[in-house]
Amino acid sequence: MGGDHTHSHIRASDPRPGRRHKRRLSAALVLLAVFMVVEVAAGLATNSLALLSDAGHMLTDVAGLAMALAAIHLADRGPAHPSRTFGLYRLEILAALANAVLLFGVAVFVVVEAVRRFDDPPEVLGGPMLLVAVAGLAANVVAFLLLREGSRESINVEGAYLEVLSDAVGSVGVVVAAVVLQTTGWSAVDPLVGVVIGLFILPRTVRLGARALRILVQAAPAGLDLEAVRTELGAIPGVVDVHDLHVWTLTSDMDVASAHVMVAAGTDAHGVLDQARTLLRDRHRIDHATVQVEPDTHEGCHEVSW
Repeated sequence: MGGDHTHSHIRASDPRPGRRHKRRLSAALVLLAVFMVVEVAAGLATNSLALLSDAGHMLTDVAGLAMALAAIHLADRGPAHPSRTFGLYRLEILAALANAVLLFGVAVFVVVEAVRRFDDPPEVLGGPMLLVAVAGLAANVVAFLLLREGSRESINVEGAYLEVLSDAVGSVGVVVAAVVLQTTGWSAVDPLVGVVIGLFILPRTVRLGARALRILVQAAPAGLDLEAVRTELGAIPGVVDVHDLHVWTLTSDMDVASAHVMVAAGTDAHGVLDQARTLLRDRHRIDHATVQVEPDTHEGCHEVSW
């Protein structure tokens, strides 16, 4: 189709959120990987489902952090092949979805195993369980603080952050279970805490997975009024029609748009391009846009059925 085109590229100052948090992600990964081994060993030694479930949850933290780091590393390499016109940024979203699926599976397993143990709760060593649970809580708090800033800027980092946050809450539950077990001898508290941890995890994983899927199906960014964008573009002087408007998210804080803007004869096409680019960037934070300006006598767009 004919007409003038413009690309308002991602700003040079764009920090690419995940990249700036690599060091903190790495530190959290090492910390949790080391302590996960400790919790698994302690859970087997004490026969505590709560402790083992927390270790399993920590395993998802480690896997999630590893995938997050791998996605950031690959995305930073850019388009290694000419066919990858958007680079590998979308890998961050795939990693977030994988984290959600993995965490969902662990949560379901913990709940099922906990329910099974209610009928025949095994003997649990409360003292060692308490010591390891307190140390696990401390490790999660440190990892939580390391990832908190990055979680506001990247859905990939947010996925790892949510896992660590829910794991920290799980560690609190294990500490409570250990204290109750030590003071009352009530063995059912161990599987009960396992159920609570599993139920706490599930809704958070569903929300994270839903957000990742929304990006993967290239739906308009949440909170963006697509009709308002269309109306604002149509209000630019000289514009008579706006069609083939698409807005989607490439990865965290990288929204992309494309649109065909039809103008009346004699309209300054370059002026329309500049105004459209400024509107999308300043009002809607869309930094990468492709706008095609067409004269109102142009035909052929109706042939595109989707």
